[in-house]
Formats: sequence, structure tokens, C-alpha cells
Amino acid sequence: MILLQQMMVLFIIMMIGYLCRRIGLFGAEASKLLSGIVVNVANPALILSSSINKESTIQGKELALTMGLAISFYVVLLVLAEIIPRLLRVEERDYGVYKVMTVFSNIGFMGFPLLTAMYGNESLLYASLFLIPYNVLIYTYGVGALCKTEETVKEGKKAIPWKKIFNIGVIACIISVILYLTRLRVPQVIEDVTDTLGNLTAPLSMMVIGDAMSQMKIKELLKDKKLMIFTGIKILVIPIIGLFLVKQLGLNPMLTGVCLVMLSTPVGSMTAMLAQQYDGNYELASKGVALTTLLSVITMPIVSMITGI
Repeated sequence: MILLQQMMVLFIIMMIGYLCRRIGLFGAEASKLLSGIVVNVANPALILSSSINKESTIQGKELALTMGLAISFYVVLLVLAEIIPRLLRVEERDYGVYKVMTVFSNIGFMGFPLLTAMYGNESLLYASLFLIPYNVLIYTYGVGALCKTEETVKEGKKAIPWKKIFNIGVIACIISVILYLTRLRVPQVIEDVTDTLGNLTAPLSMMVIGDAMSQMKIKELLKDKKLMIFTGIKILVIPIIGLFLVKQLGLNPMLTGVCLVMLSTPVGSMTAMLAQQYDGNYELASKGVALTTLLSVITMPIVSMITGI
């Protein structure tokens, strides 16, 4: 019930963004401006806030196991990201978007609020270890994949956008890791600023997706067969298989619950934000985020029920 309630909260915020565009509060440039704030201000602040002045109770073998799980998750997802677009036979220019949608779920914007509601703040200590490789990858692998434009594909070149890859998101990740490892104390005012800005991430990102949805026809969204198949793989097949494997490890219930949220949340809102910022297929990314987010209200409880988590 808590899982469903939190999903409904995020869905309602998304609908507020939808209504803002419909009634004229958002103009044509609003979503791009908000995307810039999310990508360059709010999300980096969220990354920093996860490590600033946080006392970790995860020690020794448990710490190594959690980090090992996080790395294993992303290794498998990166492999699947190379396979799934080919299986679906998507257009080559859209490979990057499908790859990013496969790897990155909405763990920061949706996962963290869900975990807090379900297990309390202690669960975020586990989740933060998943967030470190997530944020490093999304600002490197993610940006690199999205920057491979149609022209680049036609020319047969593999552009590596180093200037775009080494950005504020990566800098925030590096600082976050340093703070996490050194336990360096930061002034309270800085902690308050990062917490406040970080809290903007979820509502702003969901409103941007709602704005994007206002430009879509839901019937057309549901008619995209390849995207529908991808959605089933992303939020049903992968989490169910993954969680059955995770259960064989005999983890404690809280860490198992964290794995549930990490795997079964919809496509990350940052996929659409970055696609817009780095000239990827923003429309496809927004459709992926919108469709998986809409259906995740149903699929996440189903995954939990099937796997018994």
C-alpha cells in the first residue's frame, strides 16, 4: 500500500506539469529551462546531499556486498543495453536512447522517496551505494550514448564528447565519493542548501515529464509496439528475473527491498532531461519515461507480489 501511495504522489505531480502546459502556465521553452535546472543544479545537489555529513552504519562485509551488488547490477544492465535495441530492431539513430533507458531507472527521483516511505532513512544508506555508479555512468556513458546523433551514425564516427562528459554531474559525483570516504564534515549551511536544492529534483523532473506528455497523444503512445515491448522488458521481465536471483543470496529484508526498488522503477527522468540538453531523441526518451512511469503504478506492486518481496 505504501508503494502504491508513493507512486500515486509522483503521478499526481506529473499531472500537475501536464495541466500547467494545458492552461498556459508553461510555454514552449519552459521544459527546456526546467530541464537545465534539474540537470545542472538540482540533481548535482541531490548527489552531494546523499553524502554530506551522513553517518554510515554499513560496515565491513555488508558494505562490500552492497557495492558489489550495485556494480554487478550495472554490468548486467550495460550488457542488456547492447542486446535489447538489436532484438527490437530499433532505428540505429535511436540506439543511444534505448541504451540509456535500459540502464537508468528513476532511483533518485522515485526510488529514494519510495524507500524512505517503505523502510525509513536507513535504507538510503544502501541506496546511496547504488547511486554512486549510477551518477558516474549517467554523466559519462549516458551522455556519450545520447550525443551520437544521426549525422554521427551516418558518418560512421564514434564521437566522444569529452567536454560534455566532464560536467557538473561528474564533479558532484567525485566530491560525493570523497566526502563519503573521508567523512569530512561540511558546514551546516552548505548541507541545508544542498538538501533544499536536491529536494527540487523530483517535483521539477516529474513536472517536465508531465509537460512533455501534454504534447503527446496517449493512443499513439500505446500504439508504439517497440516501445511497449521494451516497457514490458524494462519494468517486468528484468526486475522479476533479477529479484529471483537476488533472493538466492539470502540478503537482509531491507537490502532486498532496496534491490526491488532499484530494478523495478521506471525509466529515469534524467534520460529525458539529458536527451533534451544533449540533442538526443527527446520525444522518444519522454515517451519512454512517460509510458514506464504510467504503467509502473501497476507493475511495481505486481513485481513485489510475484517475487514475494
